Amino acid sequence: MHDIQAEVDPRGIEVDQVGIAGLRYPVVFEDGVTNQRSIAEISVTVQLQADRRGTHMSRMVALVHERLQEFDPREMAQVLKAGAAELDAPGISVVLNMPISELTSAPTSGLESVSVHDVEVTGTWQDGSCRVTVAVTSEVTSLCPCSKSISDYGAHNQRSKVTLAVTGHGDRLYPLPVLDAVRIIRDSGSAPVVPLVKRIDERTLTMQAYDHPVFVEDMARDISLTCRVRELTHEVRVRNLESIHSHDAVALITG
Repeated sequence: MHDIQAEVDPRGIEVDQVGIAGLRYPVVFEDGVTNQRSIAEISVTVQLQADRRGTHMSRMVALVHERLQEFDPREMAQVLKAGAAELDAPGISVVLNMPISELTSAPTSGLESVSVHDVEVTGTWQDGSCRVTVAVTSEVTSLCPCSKSISDYGAHNQRSKVTLAVTGHGDRLYPLPVLDAVRIIRDSGSAPVVPLVKRIDERTLTMQAYDHPVFVEDMARDISLTCRVRELTHEVRVRNLESIHSHDAVALITG
């Protein structure tokens, strides 16, 4: 059968990225700290040479089926190298988005529930070099220092969505496990966000937040400082879902 995709293209224009997106697949995520099943949304794209009319997208699905159902980000280089060879491509990128869960205990009652964090793993292979970025998004409570300072009693607080992205390469391809990133994020807030709380827990969390007020700037800086001490290439994004404003407060640091 004639392979149209393998035809020579006369236009001489390289395609930066071409492939598949939105493929949902069952994945067992294993990074030495976490081992759990999830459903990932996956994209696979390659750099297409100027003389190639098309790429072989069925091989991308096969790559996911054969090499990503048991996914360890520490082994991303082997996955990408195999994919680039199978697709005869000079560059390849794989992105996995998935929720990762964690057992959480309420601070006073000790009741257990499950917190869910969003994880995006992006691996790129170009000219024999591999780079992996792991972005973890989690939530904390933040209480406004200014509101606390100017009010006779109380202070406004809100949930904050925090994303910590760490990029690894070379011998440090995966320098920060997902749940370690979650802990760094959690430590930056005024108080944690807990799914299941009783009144005694609500009291504890409310007072903890009041005793530890933080701006978005504080959270971004504290996380970045921790990453700098660990010599991590990182990006921090903080978004406060403001409770008394019609807008959100945001902060971004790269380091």
